[in-house]
Formats: sequence, structure tokens, C-alpha cells
Amino acid sequence: MKIAVLKEGAGETRCAAIPETVKKFIALGAEVAVERGSGEGASIPDADFEASGAKLGSRADVLKGAGIILSVTGPDAATLKGAEKGALLAGSLDPLRRRDAVDAYAKAGLEALAMEWMPRITRAQSMDVLSSQSNLAGYKAVVDAAAAYGRAFPMMMTAAGTVSPAKVFVMGVGVAGLQAIATARRLGAQVSATDVRSATKEQIQSLGAKPIFVENVAGIEGEGAGGYATEMSEEYQKAQAELVSSHIAKQDIVITTALIPGRPAPRLINDAQLATMRPGSVIVDLAAEAGGNVEGTISGQTVDVRGVKLIGAANLARSLAADASALYARNLFNFLSAFWDKEQGKPVLPDDDEIVKGVRLTQGGKVVNERLTAA
Repeated sequence: MKIAVLKEGAGETRCAAIPETVKKFIALGAEVAVERGSGEGASIPDADFEASGAKLGSRADVLKGAGIILSVTGPDAATLKGAEKGALLAGSLDPLRRRDAVDAYAKAGLEALAMEWMPRITRAQSMDVLSSQSNLAGYKAVVDAAAAYGRAFPMMMTAAGTVSPAKVFVMGVGVAGLQAIATARRLGAQVSATDVRSATKEQIQSLGAKPIFVENVAGIEGEGAGGYATEMSEEYQKAQAELVSSHIAKQDIVITTALIPGRPAPRLINDAQLATMRPGSVIVDLAAEAGGNVEGTISGQTVDVRGVKLIGAANLARSLAADASALYARNLFNFLSAFWDKEQGKPVLPDDDEIVKGVRLTQGGKVVNERLTAA
């Protein structure tokens, strides 16, 4: 089985393989071919891939006869000519926003596997690319906020007086939010956090932060399938807006992380609430690419709104390319190796497996995922 590792397009620094995973795939009996320059953005020279046993070449070279194609972001189907009929294409394919690309994969006879649709179940934890990348994004959001903030994070008691700790508020306590809380705490900030899922209150407290929750309001619908948040009731939204308004006015830094799969990012902070924050405050909006949690967010840009710095964070994991690549590559290996059949020398993906049903988009020239066929 030949595995092709593709070089990503402009702006993407991560790589879908690292020398460690190349060696592991070869140990399974696979041949690994890496497109030249694939690891440049992640500080992995071609020589390191060669030393691990990979063969280097052009895209045409690595795709010729490949039965598995590894990528970070979904490549155009037109650039994948030469791969075997029925080849597996594994990557973060963004199926809902790139439906045309999914249709093209089907037409090309590829079996597309969207790694970001990995089910949130115990046996898939080591394969979960969203969690591995979100963990890094949560960390980097705090680091970027600290760099943009014009004051120190921890309390400092000096002969010249006391420096008060920064007040950090994290909105959305998934993987990114929990890492943001932990990082802000390590830097010495006074941290609070909120989420629509009541179960996260204990997680917030376990990290030494203060939970900020709406109490005694009926209609909370925050516990979504697979650990994701869902829409809130109107009553809850109103109560939360009032609570947030009073709280963010006292905060120095706010980090928003709320996302609903397949939907625009929920609006957590409007312009009126933003106006209550004092000049010099910083907001990092991790949902910027999905429309933003904050009114006025521009993805990939930092804007000044009445003295408040609003950072539209766009895929922060890319800015930690070496670590992000290592985690992502291991996610891919863990997924493929879990289904590897030694006798056939390739992964065998059962139609009735929960993981396979979650990530498989196309098969046999058709789009087969229920999330797409039901749309």
C-alpha cells in the first residue's frame, strides 16, 4: 500500500506526516511517498523524511499508484490524478463549506474521510484532530492576548507598588477553552469562564477558575450530541446576555471559543457589550473563521474598537506548526492503524463501524455521509 503525503497550499504551515509516523507506517508494511517541501512550514526538512524511509518526489510522483492520500486541508480533486481508484483521502476536508469539493472527490472515485467529523467517543480520542488542534489554539490564544495586552498578567508586589493581576474571561469551555483557562492561570491571571453546558462548571473549578453561569433559568439546551454545544433557549440567551454584559465590563481579556458544527458561530458579544470594556482590553475570537462570536470580528485581522483590540484568530494551530503537525500526523496514524489489516496490507474500513460512518464522506462514486445526504 502506497501512502502519499501532500504539500499543503499557500497559508497552511502544517504537514500531514512527520518522520515518526512515516517510520510507523513503513513498519506496518506501507510505502510512504512525500511531496517535496511538505514539511517546510513545520520545520521538517526533506532530508528528515528521507532518513525516516520516505521517498520524495513531485505531486505526480507521490500520487502515482497511491492507495492512501494524507492531507491537512482538502486538496482540489483535479490535483489528485494518478491515485488508485478508490484511494482513501484523509484530511480536514470541511465538508459543509466545501460541498462542491466533496462531490468532486466522489466523481473522481476517491473515498474521502473527513477527520474533523471523528465521533467524540472514547476509542476515537487518539484520532480526534479537532481536539488536538483546538488544544494548541486555546494555548496560543492566551499567548497572543498577553502579547497584545499592555500590562502584566500576574500580580507583582514591588517596592514601587503592587501590579494587579489581569482578569481573563473565557467563553466556551470545550478543549480550546479549557486549555485557555489553564494557560491563563499558569501566567498568573485571575480567570473566570462560562459555557452553556452545566457539566463544565466542575471542569472550570478544577482548573482554579471561577464559573460564571446563569442560574435557575429553564430551557437550557446546551448539552449537544458528542460533547458539542447546541442552541440555547431564548430565555437562557437573554439571561446569559445580561450576565455577560455585567461581567465583561470588568474584564481585561476575553477569549471566545463557541462553535456549533455546521452552523455560523453564535454571537456572544455585541457592539453594545463591547463598548463597556475599558480601552486597552483585548478580545481573542477563536470562532472568527465561522463568522465570529463577537460583533465586528474580521477573520485574520486585529481591529481596534474604541480602544479594545479585537483579534480575529484564524486557525491558531497553524502558528504552532511543528507541534500541530506532530499531533495531527499521530491522529492520522492512530486512525489508519486501528483499521489496518496485516494480511491485506491496508486499512479495512467496516461499513457498520461508528468511526467509519462518522468520517466517511464518499464511497463508490457517491456521497454517502448522512450529514450531507440529509442536507
